[in-house]
Amino acid sequence: MPPLLHLQDIHLTLGGGPLLDGAELAVGAGDRLCLVGRNGSGKSTLLKIAANLLQPQEGTVFRQPGTTIRYLPQEPDFGAAVSTLAYVEAGLGPADDPHRAVALLRALGLTGEEHPAQLSGGEARRAALARTLAPAPDLLLLDEPTNHLDLPAIEWLEAELASLRSGLVLISHDRRLLERVGREVVWLDRGRTQRMERGFAHFEAWRDQILAEEETTQHKLARQIVREEHWMRYGVTARRKRNVRRVSELAALREAKRTFVRAQGNVRLEASESGGSGKLVAVAEGVTKSYGDRVIVRDFSARIIRGDRVGIVGANGAGKTTLLSLLTGTLQPDSGEIKLGTNLQTVSLDQTRASLDPDRTLADTLTGGGGDQVSVRGEKRHVIGYMKDFLFRPEQARTRVGVLSGGERGRLMLAVALAKPSNLMVLDEPTNDLDLETLDLLQEMLGEYQGTVLLVSHDRDFLDRVVTSTIASEGDGRWVEYAGGYSDMLVQRGDAAPVAAKTSRTRAALPQTTSAAAKPVARKLSFKDQHALKSLPAEMEALHRRMEKHHAVLADAGLFARDPKRFAAVSEALAGDAAALQAAEERWLELEMLREEIEGSASF
Repeated sequence: MPPLLHLQDIHLTLGGGPLLDGAELAVGAGDRLCLVGRNGSGKSTLLKIAANLLQPQEGTVFRQPGTTIRYLPQEPDFGAAVSTLAYVEAGLGPADDPHRAVALLRALGLTGEEHPAQLSGGEARRAALARTLAPAPDLLLLDEPTNHLDLPAIEWLEAELASLRSGLVLISHDRRLLERVGREVVWLDRGRTQRMERGFAHFEAWRDQILAEEETTQHKLARQIVREEHWMRYGVTARRKRNVRRVSELAALREAKRTFVRAQGNVRLEASESGGSGKLVAVAEGVTKSYGDRVIVRDFSARIIRGDRVGIVGANGAGKTTLLSLLTGTLQPDSGEIKLGTNLQTVSLDQTRASLDPDRTLADTLTGGGGDQVSVRGEKRHVIGYMKDFLFRPEQARTRVGVLSGGERGRLMLAVALAKPSNLMVLDEPTNDLDLETLDLLQEMLGEYQGTVLLVSHDRDFLDRVVTSTIASEGDGRWVEYAGGYSDMLVQRGDAAPVAAKTSRTRAALPQTTSAAAKPVARKLSFKDQHALKSLPAEMEALHRRMEKHHAVLADAGLFARDPKRFAAVSEALAGDAAALQAAEERWLELEMLREEIEGSASF
């Protein structure tokens, strides 16, 4: 059966360099593809070609006749629509059910009467989702569908996509969504695509193995060129035909080495830390804050200790940013008291990037307009070198901030924030527009940061990896702190509360999704599970030690030249241990959560 959509050998050059260089994408009925790649790799461009909004310079595009394709862009265009309902209905075909438009809008917390010009970012995204899903298309092309959505809407979308029979191509930085919705992964890297016929959970190990194999191939190519050049100097004989062939082969090897494009490097994230703060960072006692008749925070108390990493979660409009402002002393409560600790040096990253002046250049933003030096961790660095740490090219130094992409603005915000000395980091939706690799490095940086972190995020995986406690909205201005990350919070709340508090308008509209916490609880761990829970930490530690030894061996720059077989064997062993460690960590986490769930249920 032919695919619904097939892009073959797609080429497109933008800005002087090839963006797509032979990319492929084939989607059949019921396929669930995750399209992943670094910021700027061309994912959105490839999706626009699939949606027939952009034409490639070379390549073949096949769309099966009669196939209904719907595309969700990152920035929806409402045109002349006078209401959200009119906007959604404009996307329906003659045979589509108009009642589905109304039902989807209500499910997403909209009435249909809202004027597009007055929508918030989250409301605009919900309306765009309703328009995309309303025709029940054969093929969905979704570009960052969770941007600006709160947790209830993300989990609703996750359940809705799982229930559809449509083919799907999904671009997202939300790992949890990719893992739960996708069945295969298409990796777009350096203009080309590679496909893995497994879910996203296996992607990073697969990608790292491919990159390691590339490096090995380049080592071999370099050694082969050295041998051939040695022959050119000392081994030429009178057998002219063979000599001509080898000279031609050497030229081909040199061309292969010259044209090889290495994978894009990673952002270097290091926070400039100041001296330690006092042990108590912030203490809230009976804090209440209202706007008019609406109570945003009601009788809230909490103690934040130096080194804590506190996540704040809730629906859009629940008051996450208000609570964050109260805890940092930038907003005064109506009643109650906020006590801030001593020697606090705070650095903030806001979700709107409002502190970035769109008319300033990238270099001026980093230096403050004062010359070409940036002060980083007490040392002066040239702005071009610091820019490179965040994957900016030297020629972008004079680029206006207003023309940067969302991902580039996100990296610029990180560059500005991390250069400032701090012992309290306040992050409001820091994951917006960041690619998966940069998110990994941000998580690692926060893990090593010696100060305190206050974090607002809708990224469930990011919260689970970073925070030590979670403050969640329970509705009606009530906020409760739970130990652990987002998943830990779900386990502790059980069925007593929805996944995140909803505003009064969305509470009745959004359907509830079933979380892991709602499943029947086992009465006791099996003997096998108990043994695994006890033995896995030692196994993980042993794997860590083995991997450190492998890394030490591979750090020898001359190993490949001396002993290529050992280099390959150690590389293979390292990849195997990394996969085993990931599996062991996932199994331990699963068992630990199950143990806590059982013990929690036994205490009631």
